[in-house]
Amino acid sequence: MSGNITFRHHDTSVLSVTAVDAPVVMTSAEFDRIIGDSYARNGLRPGMLSKLAGIQERRWWPQGTSFVDGAIEAGAKAIAESGVDPARIGMVVNTSVSREHLEPSVAVRIHHELGMPSSSLNFDITNACLGFVNGMQLAATMIDGGQIDYALVVDGEGSRTPQENTLARLSSPEATADDLQREFATLTLGSGAAAMVLGRASEHPGAHRVVGGVSRAATWHHELCVGDFEQMRTDTTGLLVAGLELAGDLWRDAAAEFDWSDMDRYVVHQVSQVHTRKTAEALGLPLDRIPLTFPTLGNVGPAAVAITLAKEVEQLETGDRVLMMGIGSGLNMTCLELTW
Repeated sequence: MSGNITFRHHDTSVLSVTAVDAPVVMTSAEFDRIIGDSYARNGLRPGMLSKLAGIQERRWWPQGTSFVDGAIEAGAKAIAESGVDPARIGMVVNTSVSREHLEPSVAVRIHHELGMPSSSLNFDITNACLGFVNGMQLAATMIDGGQIDYALVVDGEGSRTPQENTLARLSSPEATADDLQREFATLTLGSGAAAMVLGRASEHPGAHRVVGGVSRAATWHHELCVGDFEQMRTDTTGLLVAGLELAGDLWRDAAAEFDWSDMDRYVVHQVSQVHTRKTAEALGLPLDRIPLTFPTLGNVGPAAVAITLAKEVEQLETGDRVLMMGIGSGLNMTCLELTW
């Protein structure tokens, strides 16, 4: 018996998808310089971020600019590119992990700044790095069900504050090798924003169909990566091993419903070169069909898959089959198929 949740969508398409890069570039070499003394004191060698993770740099928002500003900018671009009247957008879903406070939702400011109508639902969905794909699932379900005409899914992530705090801790004389290992994943994060407008396929025959997909949970791994407002602690090796096991189980059972052996693009969640290579090996994916953004953007959380898709749009052709593959600490995974 399959452990997957299988879903199909019947009348939903992607009308636009956009990305906004945070403008401040922070290199891994600069991070190594800041915590270099701690590396030396603990017998560790610098260069793990660039050589092991494959992340040469990541982005920060400037001082005074919030990740919410990025989400608003991405949302405005997505609406403009879709050609949809904002008054017809029935739902705004923010999927960001990043947040500045516990309430109200991040979505309310985005809804207000974009001038959405009072009839438009607005709320947050958070599910670690899987949030954006979950937002697409919900939007497609609402559109298929006739409850709304259009949906806007947005995500803005800001890694500056958590990384500044982490660098301060790891550069202190008290930092241990365990500290460096436990907080290593925090230094792979990046800042950026993405947005997508979805609508009824029957009204937009030239748009990009949302076909369907599968989800699977392995929530007994919920303690492998835990983040709060102050710190993110990650069992990097444990998370990799558990994630590969989850991906393999999902992929095996999905074969009964979907043939994903020869997709034109595999838009995987952007973590590191180790995760990408191991995932490709485990699932038999051709590396030349996996577009990468982590080398220059880092892991931009749930925005990463949408950012990567947005940057690949000009290379996609009508009829291309695209598989969005998201995995979030917890653990949960979803694969969502699009026809371009």
